[in-house]
Amino acid sequence: MTSTPPDARPDGDAPTTSRRGDFGLAVVTITATLGLVFSVVAMVSDDDGGGGGDTAAVSVSLTEFALGPDALTVEEGGTLAVFNDGGQMHNLRVADTDLITPDLLGGESADLDVSSLAPGEYELFCEIAGHKEAGMTGTLVVGGDGVAADGTDHGSDADWAALDEAMMSSMRAFPAETEGTGNQPLEPTITADGAKRFDLTASIVQWEVEPGKFVDAWAYNGMVPGPWIKVEVGDLVQVHIQNDLPMGTDIHWHGIRTPNNMDGVAPITQDLVRSGEDFLYEFTAERKAVGMYHAHHHGQMQVPNGLLGVIQIGDVDLPRGRTISGTAIPADLEIAQEIPMVLNDAGTIGLSLNGKSFPATAPYTVESGEWILVHYLNEGLQTHPMHQHQFPQLVVAKDGIPLDNPYFADTVNVAPGERYTVLLNPDDPGTWVWHCHILNHVEREEGMFGMVTALVVS
Repeated sequence: MTSTPPDARPDGDAPTTSRRGDFGLAVVTITATLGLVFSVVAMVSDDDGGGGGDTAAVSVSLTEFALGPDALTVEEGGTLAVFNDGGQMHNLRVADTDLITPDLLGGESADLDVSSLAPGEYELFCEIAGHKEAGMTGTLVVGGDGVAADGTDHGSDADWAALDEAMMSSMRAFPAETEGTGNQPLEPTITADGAKRFDLTASIVQWEVEPGKFVDAWAYNGMVPGPWIKVEVGDLVQVHIQNDLPMGTDIHWHGIRTPNNMDGVAPITQDLVRSGEDFLYEFTAERKAVGMYHAHHHGQMQVPNGLLGVIQIGDVDLPRGRTISGTAIPADLEIAQEIPMVLNDAGTIGLSLNGKSFPATAPYTVESGEWILVHYLNEGLQTHPMHQHQFPQLVVAKDGIPLDNPYFADTVNVAPGERYTVLLNPDDPGTWVWHCHILNHVEREEGMFGMVTALVVS
């Protein structure tokens, strides 16, 4: 399938946004794959003389979820004409520079002046959370003649077979072994005054998000998510943080009641814990809670990069002995497994469950008829509708607070900062997929990735 590419505009040094207008064009159509337009537009001056003074630009098409073309060149001193041909908001950034377009709605366009770039190769990507991980990346070569750099026939029949095999291969690789496991329970030391003390060190480590993909993770105790901290109501809690990061940090106890001076928001409630320094948080666990701990200082960077973890006070009260939507909950219900599942979609960690991207996500194995308790904790920048195939999820608590009226749902929408607790009672043997239902958070042209795992019922 081919289509006429959008118009490219020659004017303006800074990124500007517009709807499409009419300009003189010479269009070179590359092709399209899965309805994504790959095109290069050579823009010709509309001067009546039609002679010298022609201005060359290269267009980039943004779609769900690709850059078209994904490899291109531009003359030194050139411009990128960027068009959002998709239905979602996108932008285009040149990696490791300040060059970025405004956020563009579907149908909008902007010029991105790249004349300040020296000859060489640069990475392009969409900076909207999750879009880079879903495939919106490309390569820009400065110092070329303004044409697509790869010359690939994206429309050939062989590509469809390759897409099929990429998906099958990615799924057959599950579960894949990678270095490092997050969310590991952290045992406290008991101080002389009876406090439960937990020691955390914040540092940058190499973290294997998916097989062979290592990233610079900002981690607590070398893991993403950080250690799972669980205490009981009435406990005196101490958390000592040693900052081995290159910048300052703090810890906010999201959803946990604390004294004001322990809330973890520098410089309002405490001094910044600068690089090389430490700090001791202390509070009494007043009430049951399912919370998160994470950096607040430069949280837009530190949290998605891995400075996040689960803190839980006591056990969630369950609707034992009640009948909900015709389902009787046993009065003597016992939980076979308790699973904290931290959702992320940005930073170096990217689209992930508990710090891992499929096929490196951990499968969960249960016996038929067992009850399991799952806490969804969204530390990302987007809402994630979490869908469990086959088995309805009984939502029993929101943000750690038991619901007066629990309800069943096959998909649970978890917004940033929210925590949902659900009961599952798998009773049908087999391997059942469990994933975020925003499809580009789980699949890309290279196959399945991101926010996918499985429940294995034996």
